[in-house]
Amino acid sequence: MENLHYDFLMDLLKTPSPSSMEMDIQKKWMEYVKTYADEVRTDNAGNAIAVLNPEAEFKVLLAGHCDEIALIINRIDENGFLYIDKMGGINPKAAVGMRVEVLGYQNKITGVIGVNAQHHGGLKGDFDLEDLFIDCGFTSKKEAIKNVQIGDLAVYKTEPELLQNRYIAGRGLDNRTGAFMVAEVIRILSEKNLSIGVYAVSTVNEETNMGGAYFAAAGIDPTMAIAVDVTFATDYPKVSKEKYGEVYLEGGPVLAKGAPINRKINLWLENAAKEANIKIQYELTPRMTGTDADRMRLTGKGVPVSLVSLPLRYMHSPVETASKQDMEEEVQLMVTMLTNLSGKESLNPLED
Repeated sequence: MENLHYDFLMDLLKTPSPSSMEMDIQKKWMEYVKTYADEVRTDNAGNAIAVLNPEAEFKVLLAGHCDEIALIINRIDENGFLYIDKMGGINPKAAVGMRVEVLGYQNKITGVIGVNAQHHGGLKGDFDLEDLFIDCGFTSKKEAIKNVQIGDLAVYKTEPELLQNRYIAGRGLDNRTGAFMVAEVIRILSEKNLSIGVYAVSTVNEETNMGGAYFAAAGIDPTMAIAVDVTFATDYPKVSKEKYGEVYLEGGPVLAKGAPINRKINLWLENAAKEANIKIQYELTPRMTGTDADRMRLTGKGVPVSLVSLPLRYMHSPVETASKQDMEEEVQLMVTMLTNLSGKESLNPLED
């Protein structure tokens, strides 16, 4: 199994990249891949694109989105408290009592999400973000607006952690792990003879509108595309396997099955898994995948797609957790499949 450059992943995980504000992380991604790619470029959506074998007619797009969920400031009261809304799938209950970093227009500011003391009644029943606020230590609105504007973003202020040198835990593994893995595919493939063109893209805006994926596929016009994302692990307490299926950390990459997925791509992935002795798992996406695959599929004349996902615990929380082994196997799976392609394959399910 290939050794991955986890120092690069940890750097990505430490870099705030809320949807619509991915510029810093994209610059780091492009700096990393330029050593290995034949061509590195960007587009007007802010996607970062690394290309191997750009002259090839058969083009494979690998999309891993780099944006993370965030909070957006929607009101500042007279006492300087900041009120918030969602930029992506924020769980209000996971936000209570967290430290945050407000990405203000002047500088970055630390704040805390206030919580009513249990002695004063605490938070009861269902609540939403509109019931929460950020305390940055300002004493007035006048002081606050010197540093913060309506529409500024905030992310949880956490550091990624290694658990037993086996798992990585932190915020935004969904899906900066995907952006990391497609970059690693480029690094490893750069030393192999390819019969196809490979376009690894760190896409933007997946958590909010998937617009980056549309720009990427429309601009590249690929023969096929694979979304590299995360999916829900169900191997921890209190999760219903009967309802949500069985997906385990260290159980291997997860392939999607459903109407959006091209069966030939999945077959090539399954054959590559057998060749590389990699276990694979499955998830069902009967109608939509909920990932970049959905937008890529509907660009241009249509793009055959598949979805390869990393099992992830505690999705959209500050402590998302994934396995290093699963990442290594997912990268190896994609490297093996892409190396095997001759560029003469048909994606049409009616053709042999």
